[in-house]
Amino acid sequence: MPTSKVYFTDMRCKVGDGLLDKLDRLIQKAGIEQIDFKQKYVAIKIHFGEPGNLAFLRPNFAKVVADKIKALGGRPFLTDCNTLYVGRRNNALVHMDAAFENGYSPLSTGCQNIIADGLKGTDDVDVPIPGGTYCKVAKIGRAIMDADIVISLNHFKGHENTGFGGALKNLGMGSGSRGGKMIMHNDGKPTVDQNVCIGCKGCTKFCNQNAILFDANKKARIDHNLCVGCGRCIGACNAHAVSNESGSSNEALNCKIAEFAQAVVHGRPNFHINVVNQVSPYCDCHGESDAPIVPDIGIFAGFDPVAMDKACIDAVNAAPGIATSIWGDREHTHHDHFTDIHPTTDWRTQISHAEKIGLGSGTYELITVK
Repeated sequence: MPTSKVYFTDMRCKVGDGLLDKLDRLIQKAGIEQIDFKQKYVAIKIHFGEPGNLAFLRPNFAKVVADKIKALGGRPFLTDCNTLYVGRRNNALVHMDAAFENGYSPLSTGCQNIIADGLKGTDDVDVPIPGGTYCKVAKIGRAIMDADIVISLNHFKGHENTGFGGALKNLGMGSGSRGGKMIMHNDGKPTVDQNVCIGCKGCTKFCNQNAILFDANKKARIDHNLCVGCGRCIGACNAHAVSNESGSSNEALNCKIAEFAQAVVHGRPNFHINVVNQVSPYCDCHGESDAPIVPDIGIFAGFDPVAMDKACIDAVNAAPGIATSIWGDREHTHHDHFTDIHPTTDWRTQISHAEKIGLGSGTYELITVK
């Protein structure tokens, strides 16, 4: 595939020139003004952050993007879909409460919040997936598909199932309705090592399916007839007793995420921004955020979400690990921060499958913007 251009600015700021000013220059240099926004509805796909998590993107970033779109004649709104797991974003009412609590309101961002798959996560659209091999149809939140243009604004970080989370995951998993998330997660069924389980029952707080049961010895087991494979119990277990034994399950999840992302952006203008700061080891869906694994790096922007994510992966892997984070607790045998932290994952499958189905290119030219 041809080389894609990825634009980058670091986190350094001179007196009188802040990071938000640099973000505005970055997206302008990256070509956002090439899109015809006039009178168009523009979905800014974002993760509002699970309350208790402090690694999610500040709403200040969203305001810069929304203001730029409005200046170009567009009608922006911030959007996300409901979650599959238990938490404070699994229906539109608590999801909106969570967004407001984390600072996302029309007063702070200059645009409205819309939960794309409706009150209960059932308002979705069946969208064909060009080149899809794992899925032929994606269930995407209706408001996202009703938009004329899609902008993804992403916090780049680690992830316990996919290795990393960036533009592809925010677009694919994040735009999937609750039914869509079921489809993406359904191949993965974690299991419990009862020799390691301490019976604390902490995992049950994160299981929306009541699939975790306990025997007479207070050891957990997972009923795979009820489990949907969301993987939340893996990250919730402090004893590391829960794991996904099927090596192909995380691979399938990564491939499905790429296919759902293809469904979201295919056939309409799209643009992507990755903020690589507070690079936590886990998803912002967690109600807490562990210490960053590398120092803050910068912001990336461009039209190719695959090239964007690959550039961010390379930048994180080139950065020194922080010894006081989970990175310092791991053995460094893979020469890759993401796989060192989550050894059962392989982020490469998400990039390679996205390339295979024509979503973008993992080959990029990095252009620095001051």
